[in-house]
Amino acid sequence: MNIGELSARTQVGARLLRYYEAQGLLAPERSRSGYRLYAEPDVARVKTIRLLLGAGLNTNTIAKVLSCAGSNLNRLCPAALDELRHRRERLASTIADLRKSASLLDDLILNQQADDSERARPPQSQVASLVPR
Repeated sequence: MNIGELSARTQVGARLLRYYEAQGLLAPERSRSGYRLYAEPDVARVKTIRLLLGAGLNTNTIAKVLSCAGSNLNRLCPAALDELRHRRERLASTIADLRKSASLLDDLILNQQADDSERARPPQSQVASLVPR
């Protein structure tokens, strides 16, 4: 299949497919006229690349993972597994930091809302003057 067909089947643009090739993630055959020719396994490989990118891996890490696992992520070599463990630790740390940030923002918002509701209430002396006697 040509690059347009692979693009349509994977929902990944041709430009991005060429980038994956430049990064060593894809290695299409070439026709006599120089056109890229992809095979059926390339569809699964592109989907695997997208999955790993979505998990936060960069293309260098993905290249390591794919070099020993191909599109079968059930068979990782030790070097790739170590890389994934390291990435997982960094993600866990980032998530903890984001939770702290979200909690701080929650506190700031709640404090502002409390201040706004107190300002919206008239002072007790004004309330007493509005009540008929």
